[in-house]
Amino acid sequence: MGRRNRDGTAVRRAEAVVVERYPQWVRLAYLTLPAGLGRHTRVLRAHRAVQQALRPAGRRAGQGEDPVAAVRTEVVRRAAGRMRPLPPWVGVWGLRMWPGAEELEEAARDLAGLSAFARAAHVLCHWDGLPGDAAVQVLAAAGAPGPAEAVRAGLAVAPRAAAGRGSAAGVHPAQVQTRPADLLLRSHRARAGWAAAGALALCAALVTASGEDGTRRPVPYAGAPAGRGALDPGRLVQVPGRTWSDTGRVDFTAWPARGGRTADRPLLARALATWGAPPAGADVTAAPGTTDEPPSRSPQLLYAGEPAAGAAVVVLLDGDRLVRYTERGASRSLDFVRVDDANVTTAAAVVLLRGADGAGPVRKLLGPWITSAGLRDLTAPGTPVRRLPVGADGTVTVPAGVRRGCAPGPVLEVASSARIVEKHAFLLADLGGVLPVHLTYTPLPEEAGVAHARQPREATGRAALERWAREACVLREVDGRAVRAVNLWDFARAGLPEGAGPAVWSCIRATHWTGRGDVLVRLRPPSGEPLTAARVPATAACGRFGQHVLAGTVWRAPSGRAYQLAAGSREVAGITASGSVRAGAAGRTFAAPAAPPGAEPPVLSARLHSGTVLTALDGGNGGRD
Repeated sequence: MGRRNRDGTAVRRAEAVVVERYPQWVRLAYLTLPAGLGRHTRVLRAHRAVQQALRPAGRRAGQGEDPVAAVRTEVVRRAAGRMRPLPPWVGVWGLRMWPGAEELEEAARDLAGLSAFARAAHVLCHWDGLPGDAAVQVLAAAGAPGPAEAVRAGLAVAPRAAAGRGSAAGVHPAQVQTRPADLLLRSHRARAGWAAAGALALCAALVTASGEDGTRRPVPYAGAPAGRGALDPGRLVQVPGRTWSDTGRVDFTAWPARGGRTADRPLLARALATWGAPPAGADVTAAPGTTDEPPSRSPQLLYAGEPAAGAAVVVLLDGDRLVRYTERGASRSLDFVRVDDANVTTAAAVVLLRGADGAGPVRKLLGPWITSAGLRDLTAPGTPVRRLPVGADGTVTVPAGVRRGCAPGPVLEVASSARIVEKHAFLLADLGGVLPVHLTYTPLPEEAGVAHARQPREATGRAALERWAREACVLREVDGRAVRAVNLWDFARAGLPEGAGPAVWSCIRATHWTGRGDVLVRLRPPSGEPLTAARVPATAACGRFGQHVLAGTVWRAPSGRAYQLAAGSREVAGITASGSVRAGAAGRTFAAPAAPPGAEPPVLSARLHSGTVLTALDGGNGGRD
């Protein structure tokens, strides 16, 4: 009896902690959950994670653990783990919910490229003010495989301005905004009752769970009232044809509906029905971090037509997702991709159709602000652009190009209307996804004629084309389904030992639609193949929030001698090697005899002009300060 009383007291203490700090716990769960789930689903799952944490936290508190720490651990454990998919009726029937604080969604986008435990660490440290070592203990107790690494990754992402102000500031998802999914259907009680019964039967048959990689086969939710109106072809949203020229938001939301079958209700109905409940045999793919659930409101129609004989395509926009439906004879396919924060370049084209075997010409639909298009051979920077005719409906046929070695085929060079940006041309590489990848270039600071940080520029100038010609082969490693842009940044030039000539250090960053950035650092000598100095996934390095870079590698001179080389970005004032190599150098470059064969690699660090110490990119810590 005494044990039962102790357990009951512990649960009540945990309950008091949950109630007192409920907004804080919901925020922790919300930002730990993957952004690809969508805001409505994350809100519901965040509340569920906090509420289900109560009794396990009470048991931990009954064993002597502090109730606050117990609740925090259990919330992280549930939000970072795999949760069962929510049935379609969970929440308030007929309503969609999302947090009222937009700062949360901005923070979620910042954290999208991190692991779940790293996201939790970011919230614990930056939002809740927990020390780093305490966050490591929380993640370890919650089951994180590498708690220290997760905390380092979470701390590496710069906090939003709202972070650290506490839950009282209102920046949390416990207060939500709601929107009716379909008022007409909600008024039909009998039909709603039948839909609920159908949804119950459907839920009993669920056999798949939603993962962060977005590769599952979608669960057909079309029987729920929230989905019926959204799947009505008569309610599809269409914007006026010149919206793009009179708005400050130049992205997919400004696209008019184009194509010869925008009024074909049977085609649109088949596309929406396939989205709501994919039939057996339908091919459904979703880019990483993209949800494939049916829409909660009527999507926007971007295209419906026949890009080639015997094929029909419908392209729809649903918030931060773009959906492409394709018919080829009796076959049906759906492709889901993310389009968060798309802009004049990343919303400039959509791949409508490829050859049945992946070969042959590719049919693309260009943004309404694109005035011209042409092909450019990335491996031949001196070759002029080959102009392509653009159809009245905005479509263009890209012929199959001849691949040279490991480089991709020709890239598309397009120009924006002067109503958007004057004399603005940019490159789009087709890397196999629904959306092409925007290629940019950041030159050496001394070549740019400035001492401060430079933003990536369009890769259409002579210097940019020559550099991309030498680095084109790296694009074969880029996941075209997930990546929105690739920037080539030349951050340092250094003379090689023994008078072997100048070499260029480059950081190539592939930025995903989720916000994740994968980095490849290379050293390119004046002749011969480039050397890979570092390869780091999911890092802020070489991007907007990681402008300070240090990298090193071993290079062998023509004499046969091996040298340890290193270089840093513009703010590096000195570089030091310790361990198997002990040496130092002032400035942004470093060279010393390499360690003997078999020795541990040296530890490289740099001192910035500000006094901050920077470690080298090595695939482990990402070169964080």
